[in-house]
Amino acid sequence: MTKVVYPGTFDPITNGHTDLIERAGRLFDEVVVAIAYNSKKSPLLNLQERCALVEKATAHLPNVTVKGFSNLLAEFVREENATVLLRGLRAVSDFEYEFQLADMNRKLAPEVESVFLTPTNHLSYISSSLIREIASLGGDISEFVDPAVARALREKFRQN
Repeated sequence: MTKVVYPGTFDPITNGHTDLIERAGRLFDEVVVAIAYNSKKSPLLNLQERCALVEKATAHLPNVTVKGFSNLLAEFVREENATVLLRGLRAVSDFEYEFQLADMNRKLAPEVESVFLTPTNHLSYISSSLIREIASLGGDISEFVDPAVARALREKFRQN
């Protein structure tokens, strides 16, 4: 059984993320979507909200589990007994940073392989930060995120 960990902040999860998770689900026996609690970032959605939205967006995928984590990614991957780390590349500009992360993760966890996937072309321009900005200005994000995410962001910005 090959288990892959797909880490990120998912603030919020987008259709681009879901595309990668679906494709990873066809390539690997088990996919763990690892949602990072990052004290250096100030996410719009708290960890519990992000986990719940990822669970809703991936509910149709039987081999996907969602877990929050706050420790070193290499340690989390070991705790999960995973052998593969999945990262998404939307554009060439992502590659340099992701390459550095892959090298560091290889040093910290040499038994874990990093694999990169690109989203389907029509989803490659979607980013969580763009989704947050559009939603904050009252724009329609329904084409870019799961309906549960669109509802949650409408509510979040109504409160603010």
